[in-house]
Amino acid sequence: MKRAPRVVIHKSSLFSKIEREAMEKAIADERISRRDFVTLDRSFTRFFRVGAYPPLRGTFVNFDDERSILYTKGSVDFFKLYPGLYVPKTLSIRTQACDQTARQIAGEILALTKLNWNNTQFDSFYPITLKAARQVGDILRHLDGKPPELTRYAYYM
Repeated sequence: MKRAPRVVIHKSSLFSKIEREAMEKAIADERISRRDFVTLDRSFTRFFRVGAYPPLRGTFVNFDDERSILYTKGSVDFFKLYPGLYVPKTLSIRTQACDQTARQIAGEILALTKLNWNNTQFDSFYPITLKAARQVGDILRHLDGKPPELTRYAYYM
């Protein structure tokens, strides 16, 4: 069975009306049938569970059609412990113009937190989509003038 094309865009700020209109037009022009626009940022909401450890990694709470939170770090049931040094924070997920459910999007984000191969840690707070973009931005910030058009990810590793 062939799956319909899908575009997923992760951002750390809300999508403006102009951005959404432009992306919707580009998606329609390319005949892409499914799209998810997702804003990810730190949340100050925390939960507690009975026992000695913080909530489990992957704990997901959906507040409404647009807002939810996810523990991308937390206790790991397999290890029977919390591998971090500090109380974990939650990741805020704001869905705008999404065809997937918030739970499906949270599952994908959780999987994307395990994709940083430049790291010995098995999880990350942010998914690789945002983490890599921030790391590239950190490198480009130190260049004088117009940055060169170096598009290969390997250049920034």
